[in-house]
Formats: sequence, C-alpha cells, structure tokens
Amino acid sequence: MTNETIETMLNHRSIRFFKEETLSDEQIATIVRAAQSASTSSFIQAYSIIGVKDPEKKALLSEYAGNQPYVLKNGHFMIFCADLHRHVLAAEMEDKSAEEILHSLESTEKFIVSVIDASLAAQNAAVAAESMGLGICYIGGIRNELAKVIDLLGCPSHVLPLFGLAIGIPEHTSDLKPRLPYENIYHEESYQPDDDIMKKQLAEYNQIISDYYNSRTAGKRQDRWTQQMVSMLSKRSRMTMDQIVRQQQLMKDERQ
Repeated sequence: MTNETIETMLNHRSIRFFKEETLSDEQIATIVRAAQSASTSSFIQAYSIIGVKDPEKKALLSEYAGNQPYVLKNGHFMIFCADLHRHVLAAEMEDKSAEEILHSLESTEKFIVSVIDASLAAQNAAVAAESMGLGICYIGGIRNELAKVIDLLGCPSHVLPLFGLAIGIPEHTSDLKPRLPYENIYHEESYQPDDDIMKKQLAEYNQIISDYYNSRTAGKRQDRWTQQMVSMLSKRSRMTMDQIVRQQQLMKDERQ
C-alpha cells in the first residue's frame, strides 16, 4: 500500500551536490511551516531553526563541519537547535523568576524533549523539501566545533545547535542505499531476544552493503556494515559535548 507521500519517503537519499540556485523565500517559508506542523511534546515546541544565507558564515560552518563542500554549496542551509530559551522568557512574562522553572527546564527530560522536538521538525522539513523536488543532506558535522558554531550563530543560554540540513536542487541523483532488514528494526510485543537470528540478518545485510559499495566503486570498496560500525564506534569523538550542553544550561546534574 503506497501513495505519493510514501513514495517520496521511500525514495529518500542524501544529496551532496547541488545546483548553484538559491531557494526562494517562498520555498523556505513553506519548508519551515511544514517543520512547525510536526508533533511536539506537550505543545512545548522546544526548537528553533536558523537559516544561513551569508556565504562567509556558510564557509565557516563548512570548515567546522570537516570541510564538507555541500555545507557551503547548496540552495539553503538550515541549522536545527534545541531551544528552551523562549521558555525562560515565558516565565518572565508570567511574573515567574527563572529559578522557579529552572529545576524542570534544565533537566535531562526537557533536554531529551528539545532534541526530539527538533528532530521531528527537521524530518518534516526534509520530507517537505523532497516533495518539492529538492534534495537534502543532514549535517551532524557541525558538532565537531560546536562551541564555535554557538558563537558564530549567537546562540543564547538554553539554545544548542544539533545538526544542519543542506537543501537544494540536486545536481544529480545518487543511488538508494539499502537499509537494515525490516525484521532487524521492527519488533512486536517485545524486543527480539534471539541474538543469533539478529546476527544472521546482519550477516545477510553485510553482503547487501558490500555488493552496493562494490558496484558503486567498481570494486574499490567492499566494506561491511558491521565493519563500518565497529570502526566508527572504536574512535572517541566530540567528547566535549557534555560540557557544552551544560554550558548552554540545557542539562544539569539532577543528583544535586
């Protein structure tokens, strides 16, 4: 069972090369309105979107993200932020001191809520953009130099940039990358307890991914998915994240 919306979602692929054509203000507004229509926990709407058009800022963001060229060259670049700053302002407007809400606001739960809200909004934005014939690529690399990104974007306390979204007209369409087996992802009633079955499914998926890379690179690359994951997870990265989250006053030690 399918329809146009589902087909758009099933045909998603990351686009990393865009035509040199900027999005119109109308396109941007449509994408942002679609993002705002996403579900939000308790109507808290704990996120903000920062659109970046300035070529110099985009060049710096590209550098911070590991010199990814598609951060600079795209139709528009958005950064999705966890945002509880406006909720401090809401307290002031309701004649409450910030201290009266900070014990809740700076909790792990509210931080998780803000991350989820931002992620849901971003996925709505991505689907909206793709339905308009545009391509997208999520950019987690902005967290490589998160303190510099915070400074560049002028983020106040209780605001944390999470990831970017490059949007634009695709220069060309990339191949559809195979996902994990359906049975490996979807569990009914309880988590699949049989690790042997899961390993068997992963072994089959390894072959699919290896064949995918082999075909795309004319035999130059044949790595397995489990091989990729172990290699990546063996390296420590972005180990200042906890410090920066606390610096932005989005989470504190709740044992205190």
